[in-house]
Amino acid sequence: MSANDDLELAELRRRRLQQIQEMQQGATSNAYSAQQAEMERRESERTEILRRILTPEARERLARIRLAKPDVAASVEQQVISLAASGRLPRAIDDATLRALLERISPERREIKITRR
Repeated sequence: MSANDDLELAELRRRRLQQIQEMQQGATSNAYSAQQAEMERRESERTEILRRILTPEARERLARIRLAKPDVAASVEQQVISLAASGRLPRAIDDATLRALLERISPERREIKITRR
């Protein structure tokens, strides 16, 4: 084998390695974009279901809760969606019903007293 053959072989290996890396990056980005699209689709379905189930006042309250306590809002949303899916909601949830649901879900508040001496 001559030095020229070695250089050609090294160049072919480099090109092939570059092709493989580009294919892997393309596959990774395609998987990521597909996953992102699926998450967006689920979120839009969730938003549409909540729009049908909740009154405008209840949606506003839930949006404010989502800003302050995202975990509580997600729990309430999941519970409301499961109630609707099982058919246990005779009508749309209004603000008073949502407040009652929140009171049952939210943990007991501890009272903190500060005494100054």
